[in-house]
Amino acid sequence: MNPTSDARASISVKEVGLVRELAAQLEEIQEEMRLHNFEAAEVLQRVLPAHRLSAANLLDYLTLRNIDLREIQAALAQLGLSSLGRAEEHVITTLERVIDNLHVLAGEEYSRRTESAVSYEEGERILAANSVALLGSTRPDRAARILVTMPTEAADDYGLVVELLARGMDCARINCAHDTPDQWRQMAANVRRAAQSIGRTCAVLMDLPGPKLRTGPIAPGPRVIRLRPERDLLGRPIESALAVFVAGDRRAMSSFGERATVIPVDVEWLTRLCPGDLVSLHDTRDARRVCTVKWVTDAGVGAEFIDTTYVATGTRLIAPDGSETLVGLLEALEQSIVLHAGDVLTVTSDLTPVDPRDLRIGCTLPDALASARVGDRVLFDDGKIGGHVVTLRAGEIDVLITSVAQGGTKLRSEKGMNLPDTDLHIAALGPEDALLLPIILECADAVALSFSQRAADVTSLQDHLESMGGAGLGIVLKIETVRGFERLPEMLLAAMAFERIGVMVARGDLAVECGFERLSEVQEEILWLCEAAHVPAIWATQVLDQLARTGQPSRAEISDAIMAGRAECVMLNKGPHISAAVAALDDILGRMDSYQHKKTALLRRLTSWSEPPS
Repeated sequence: MNPTSDARASISVKEVGLVRELAAQLEEIQEEMRLHNFEAAEVLQRVLPAHRLSAANLLDYLTLRNIDLREIQAALAQLGLSSLGRAEEHVITTLERVIDNLHVLAGEEYSRRTESAVSYEEGERILAANSVALLGSTRPDRAARILVTMPTEAADDYGLVVELLARGMDCARINCAHDTPDQWRQMAANVRRAAQSIGRTCAVLMDLPGPKLRTGPIAPGPRVIRLRPERDLLGRPIESALAVFVAGDRRAMSSFGERATVIPVDVEWLTRLCPGDLVSLHDTRDARRVCTVKWVTDAGVGAEFIDTTYVATGTRLIAPDGSETLVGLLEALEQSIVLHAGDVLTVTSDLTPVDPRDLRIGCTLPDALASARVGDRVLFDDGKIGGHVVTLRAGEIDVLITSVAQGGTKLRSEKGMNLPDTDLHIAALGPEDALLLPIILECADAVALSFSQRAADVTSLQDHLESMGGAGLGIVLKIETVRGFERLPEMLLAAMAFERIGVMVARGDLAVECGFERLSEVQEEILWLCEAAHVPAIWATQVLDQLARTGQPSRAEISDAIMAGRAECVMLNKGPHISAAVAALDDILGRMDSYQHKKTALLRRLTSWSEPPS
């Protein structure tokens, strides 16, 4: 008996019919893939030859995933065949193998091969090579790299950079929305020097700031400070409020400790004060108050208040000898607009500081308002405030507020705005970003294009780099909007005109844009598309964020960090405990590397229920 008849004998006559039907369905998909690749011949020609197989594989994957395969998957799994759920890196090869096996089960001869198909080994090899080219090599005990956002201190603290590398950092990110060009140069130099000192490479990625869609200015509030002592549950003061009188301009509060409030006064009046003196005043509520001088130094005079006191610019202070001074210029209080459900907020292109009582706020990108349509959602401050457009006017939109905290939510100036339903006609690479490219070419191995939304954004960056002799610079597409997510395939194909490319999943902005409840599925689809294109993905935003900020992780973020290992790189944001976060992530990624590769569970021997050692 030959192998074909053996295979056929193992299934019933009824099952043979189902097997042939499955084969026919998959052959139809196979033919669609051939047709779509033929139609995309011009697009494929614009891709670098080194990326052409990957581009074709991406097109095949898009064809495959344009079909609901769930019933086919279930039928294939029952037959003990691949259900196509892990075909990303080698789509047509996986499909053809399954078709071959179906024909064998049906007792039929069949063999049809695509000569240019990516094999199983090639898919994994190409993705690994592209990842090394963009991000550098991995560590022996883990496949995913760790990308760390450089804090300002990294410009001056060389030891911090050495520590980060020693604890597991593989790549360094410099965010050009913060700090200065000189600090960026010093950060990059410290990274290079530290990497060389410990015998490693460390790629430097620099983020372009991108267009800033933010709320405009709000008129400043009164120039007043509140001195408030700490009291126990019975209202008795247990710690007085500390003020420091200084001569002339107000100095940095940090010079006198966190509790100190600095008050500028006349220098001659200040020299009259001695420890134990009582300084009297009437505060902004016309309440009589007295403070006690506790110490006198060359830098200033410390005084304690045991009653809550409001001091404003121009408040009169009286020393024990009767001499007087007026409080100098204090900082104006930052004001906010308090929004409640049902309020209608006018968003305008006029950036004149607004009165917070007017329910009106400016927008830093007027083009965004021009693109909005009635019904489009508008989100403020990372989604803390939400509403939708109800009225359009020239240079203005009215937003009906529908989502705020109970009791209202404060909206301040310089807070982010998102219009997830609006097709914003805003270039990702603006004139200010283009001016930063020379320093990025000087310092970095790759540039991250913020606000990537369409293929034209990618080609614009490529054209600028080529004109500057920077075609060898790596390009990372930051996907942070719904439009960017929807157009990722076309942006990947455009990016493949350059050799070194990658994608950053900017999950913070994406969560605001698509809704937190949809973030998981969106980030999954981005990872799948990147794998199909053999393009390294960077899992970014809020990984071990609480650990980096406070030194204590949450259980949820540990699980999140475990999932992050399916990307080629995981990004950490800066924080006081960033070194501890790097070490923790290094440990987590290393432990999970033998359990999971991409979507595939690795069946290492279970140890959870092993007998304890005697």
